[in-house]
Amino acid sequence: MKRYKAYCFDLDGTVYRGDEGIASAIAFIQKLQQEGIEPFYITNNATKTPEQVQQKLAALGIAAPLQHIYTSALVTATYVEQHFRQMKVQVIGSDGIRVALAEKGIHITNDEDASAVVMGLDREINYAKLASACLAIQNGAKLIGTNGDMKFPTEQGFVPANGSFVHLVATVTETEPLFIGKPSPIMLEAIAQAHHYSKNEMVMIGDNYQTDILCGIRFGCDTIHVNTGVTSTAQVQVQQEQPTCCLSSMAEWA
Repeated sequence: MKRYKAYCFDLDGTVYRGDEGIASAIAFIQKLQQEGIEPFYITNNATKTPEQVQQKLAALGIAAPLQHIYTSALVTATYVEQHFRQMKVQVIGSDGIRVALAEKGIHITNDEDASAVVMGLDREINYAKLASACLAIQNGAKLIGTNGDMKFPTEQGFVPANGSFVHLVATVTETEPLFIGKPSPIMLEAIAQAHHYSKNEMVMIGDNYQTDILCGIRFGCDTIHVNTGVTSTAQVQVQQEQPTCCLSSMAEWA
């Protein structure tokens, strides 16, 4: 296998499932660190702050620098700051997106006259929140999703992810949502710019073809699909655009 300077790992389904670590990925990351290579962690999960992601990785035996953790919440907050800085923004989501928006000085409201509705995964989502979001969008608000993932793997099996709720709101309001996270290459572009890597020095590693692998393909770097999460190897092999390599797990990396 080719050697890279920047190994960019997806998290859910690639490094862990729920609170259970994926041993082959953790061992590979630890080996890279022993060789002096510090991986990057790129997640569409907007429920956690970078500090909370860091703590979760630490509990699995991975010491990850904060500046190597990139979440869709951070990228979404930057977009909202650029386009809705002085406006009201309605938010459905958890700590990750709420803290990221607050740190940008965004005016968060529950009002239905908001200029934008930002949706990240909210494990306490209910009918009232969804209804309020629908009304705000019908009043002219822009629908923004931190990511479009339809499901993610847990220890027990697949559960709904943020995209499933965003599409529900989009269907009711007959609008087209804007998704910020993968497969958009924004996070990979940020890594390349901040750390001065060229595309051929980077690799994107992930379990979800529609997000992780397409993100790397659209960015223009190598991609490694692992058969440990959302998309099976068989499902990947029928896609028109193929990853650089398919592995059953990171234990196969020679």
